[in-house]
Amino acid sequence: MNITISTAQFENKSGDKDYNLSVIEKLSGQAASRGSDVIVFHECSITGYTFARKLSEEQLLDIAEIIPQGKSIRKLQEIAGRHNITILAGLFEKDEDNNLFKAYVCVDKTGLKAKYRKLHPFINPHLTPGNEYCVFDISGWKCGILICYDNNIIENVRATKLLGADIIFMPHVTMCTPSTRPGAGFVDPALWNNRKKDPTSLRLEFNGMKGRGWLMKWLPARAYDNGAYIVFSNPIGMDDDQLKNGCSMIIDPFGDIIAECRSFDDSFETALITPEKLVEAGGYRYMQARRPDLYRDIIGQEHSSEQKVVWLDKDI
Repeated sequence: MNITISTAQFENKSGDKDYNLSVIEKLSGQAASRGSDVIVFHECSITGYTFARKLSEEQLLDIAEIIPQGKSIRKLQEIAGRHNITILAGLFEKDEDNNLFKAYVCVDKTGLKAKYRKLHPFINPHLTPGNEYCVFDISGWKCGILICYDNNIIENVRATKLLGADIIFMPHVTMCTPSTRPGAGFVDPALWNNRKKDPTSLRLEFNGMKGRGWLMKWLPARAYDNGAYIVFSNPIGMDDDQLKNGCSMIIDPFGDIIAECRSFDDSFETALITPEKLVEAGGYRYMQARRPDLYRDIIGQEHSSEQKVVWLDKDI
């Protein structure tokens, strides 16, 4: 059965959950009115993200919520019910023992449908890594979630696909940060402030290797290699003191972009997701041709790198 999905981007406000939820509500209503079944927002779209690198444990606990009892999940359910649309969005989570997580949720009019905790969090040292994959159902489609850096470890994407996910949601806050990668770096916030007078200079930065150019090196490959639909979401504009370039997009199992946000405004773009491509694309054949007997022990071997590295202001 076909499903219509929108991927959104907006300029969130750090720590202002009421404002961010109001934008989520506005865009969700617009998407629903245009026929979308699902709308997808970026990592920590409810709370803001980059500012959390400066927060103490107490401050992070103050902004985090218990899921699903927290007010943000209740608000998402209210929005989903009012507009008859499924919503995916992110926030900081705390449990009953005050462990902190980077969480991403799927909510519809009935309540919480899925919750995922980021496997490789790093914006704040008080965050605890998640320890399981997440595969769930939306309107008969098997879906998965991997947050930002989780997608750069290719085994996570393959594992999520092997668990049955044909649509993988990839919420991010990424690009336009320094890295050892050639061409990387911050984009000057002055270009954002002057975007109406000079959109060309900003677009050149966003499209180049600081932004979209780097994304195109790997994101379509995740879809193509695994024969899956990829729904990428990312903020536009200032996230704390860092400028982000959006480019929220949907990629089909052939690795082709079928929808992409190119506006500087709060916006979304929509694509029709059809099941035929899942078996027509090469990834389907590649999955069937796997020889796990050859590499099961190789892929599962231990390594010496540490889990809890704080990669502040790094490419993800």
